[in-house]
Amino acid sequence: MRLSLGLVLAGALVGAALIVLIGQALLAPAVSLITEAQFAHEVITPNADGSDDVTIFSYEITRTAAVSLVFEGAGGSRFAFREDQLRTPQRYQVAFSGVVDGFSLPDDPQIDHQITRRLIPDDTYTWRLTAVDVESGSQEERMGQIVVRDGDAPLPLISEFTVFPVEFTPNQDGIHDRTQVNVYLEKQADLKVYLLPIDGSAEPIYLTERLEDVLPGERGRHQYDYDGGVDNNADPPPDGSYVIVAEAQDVVGQNIRRSAELTIQDGGKPFAEIVPQTIGVTVVFETRPWDDRFTTTLEQPGDLIDPPQDPDSLTRTTVSLPLGDLLVFKLTVENYSAVPLRTTGPEPGTVYRWDQRAATLGLTDEPGAWRVGLDCMSAPSDYPWRWALGSRETLDVVVDPDADVEYLYLPPGERVVVWGAVRMTEVGTRNPQNCWAGLIHEDVEVSQVNANVGARSIFLQEAAGG
Repeated sequence: MRLSLGLVLAGALVGAALIVLIGQALLAPAVSLITEAQFAHEVITPNADGSDDVTIFSYEITRTAAVSLVFEGAGGSRFAFREDQLRTPQRYQVAFSGVVDGFSLPDDPQIDHQITRRLIPDDTYTWRLTAVDVESGSQEERMGQIVVRDGDAPLPLISEFTVFPVEFTPNQDGIHDRTQVNVYLEKQADLKVYLLPIDGSAEPIYLTERLEDVLPGERGRHQYDYDGGVDNNADPPPDGSYVIVAEAQDVVGQNIRRSAELTIQDGGKPFAEIVPQTIGVTVVFETRPWDDRFTTTLEQPGDLIDPPQDPDSLTRTTVSLPLGDLLVFKLTVENYSAVPLRTTGPEPGTVYRWDQRAATLGLTDEPGAWRVGLDCMSAPSDYPWRWALGSRETLDVVVDPDADVEYLYLPPGERVVVWGAVRMTEVGTRNPQNCWAGLIHEDVEVSQVNANVGARSIFLQEAAGG
């Protein structure tokens, strides 16, 4: 059987190609996966004195690989600096100060902390650089020695870390509006305290340290007072579960973290106003004769007065009344925020004598509470007469089981009518004089829109010969 000339030529070409490929493989073997691996200096003293604190490790890989750099001590200890980290083919340089991934030692203090980065103990170490080719699975290794001595090994321990309360309501109602964080730092370090959503879905929110006798970063107790940003007119983080983290890092690079859970609920900036009227006056004033049944004392509450009903009270004319009679007012308050407004008594309809205050009735001012106040030019103090934004029957009642106290709240989006009276027994230096109302957020503010609302001229008629 004779082969055709074409088949013979094709076979010859295939054979020649195989011979060329085999020859190239023999003359130019595959390039090593690791072509360089070395430390610039083989002795370091990581103590932040500025001398030999750091050395540079250089290496080069020729194919994409998972890279690990570990250190093995004389006693069999093993520490990881890089572990199974994906790297593309190129030359790399990295600073090494003896700080590796966190680890624990048998004599570490029994503190609930996380060591994320730590200085390896003084020793002579064998280092191993391992690269695993991601395509072929082949592995190469380089090794050498490095000496670590005179290291600043003590950790920047956080020996105290407390958060109280762990549930807080940043809404300026005066009840659990803030949480306090106390941190005791055992070594000078860069200290950060921040808030993270428990699911890690947002960027950290950093807390500001109180400036007291211990300077930031110094050894000692550090305090953080967190209000959710509400006091600076910012919206607090959304209600939910968070992790509050204290993180300390010393000059060597060792890093310690402690954390606790924190819950934010009913958070928000409160907003309310005395509702302006498009027709008639915003604050209605009228007069009533005095009756002893209205007398209210600490021991005995008097009768509540009815709100103004006379249509003539809607005018802006001067209000005239005999000295000793009652100046009665009425207005409407709206909570236009997303949070409830806490309020405190006395309830609407309460009648004050000129010389009485809420405190004389056993109802002292409470930080964070909202109340309506009445003021006059001759009054001895700002808004001396104050009333709650409703009564127990018309407001939401919230019980604090820990303090065994009830709190009254005006719900979001609701309006309430507030009224009351003052017995006008002092003429003062001006007659007539202006009187007006205000909406008071106690120990927070009387906003401009809620100050000096509905001012009216009030004339007191003195008895003949008075």
